[in-house]
Amino acid sequence: MFFHPMDFLILIAFALSIWAQFRVKGTFNRWAGVQTAYGLTGYQAARRMLDANGLHDVPIEPVRGTLSDHYDPIHRVVRLSEQVYYESSISAVAVACHEVGHAIQHKEHYPMLVLRHRIFPVVNIASGIAPFLLIAGFLFHAMNLVGLGIIFFSVAVAFQVITLPVEFNASNRARDLMVAEGFITNEEERGVAKVLNAAALTYVAAALISLLELVKYIMIFTSSNDD
Repeated sequence: MFFHPMDFLILIAFALSIWAQFRVKGTFNRWAGVQTAYGLTGYQAARRMLDANGLHDVPIEPVRGTLSDHYDPIHRVVRLSEQVYYESSISAVAVACHEVGHAIQHKEHYPMLVLRHRIFPVVNIASGIAPFLLIAGFLFHAMNLVGLGIIFFSVAVAFQVITLPVEFNASNRARDLMVAEGFITNEEERGVAKVLNAAALTYVAAALISLLELVKYIMIFTSSNDD
C-alpha cells in the first residue's frame, strides 16, 4: 500500500519539478543581465501593453519577493516583483508582459481562465479536505473514504490541468504583442521565449505530479474493490 509501482514515475516527475525550479531561476537570472535594446522597464512595458489593449484602469504595483509576479483578477491589478518592475532586462519585460497577458485574458473572457476562476472556490475546499480523506481511508482501510478523497483530489488536479493552457496562452499573447508593439527586437524574442518556456515547465511538472498521484490512488481503489 505504501510502495506502489506508480511511485517510481512520481519520483521522476518530482525530480523534473525540482529541475524546472532551478531552470526557471537560472534562465531568469541569465536574461536578467541582458538589457533590452529599447530600454523599457518591466513597468513601462506592462503599462504600454495594458494601455494598448484598452486596460487603462488596471494599475501596476511593485511587490517584494523574487518571481512573485502575478495578476490579481479580483482587484484587477498587475503586481510585479521589484526586480521586474524597475529593471529593463529581457527577463523583466518578458515576465511583466506575461502577467499583462492574464489581464487581457480577463478582459476578453478567455474560456479557460473563466473556468479556472469559477472552480477556484471549490478547489480551495477540495484540496484541503482530500489529503485527510485519503490518509484516513488508507489507515483504516475504509475504501469509501478513499473514493471520496479521490473525487476531491480530482478537482484539484483538474485545476492544475486547466492552468496549463491559461499560462501558455498568456505567454503566447505576451510574445506576439511585445514584438508587434516594438518592446523588443526580433533577435531578443529568443531570450523572451527561453524565460517564458522555463516558467511554463514548472506548471507542467506540477500538473504531472498531481496527475500521476491521482492515477495511483485510482489504481489502489480499483484493485481494492476487485479483491
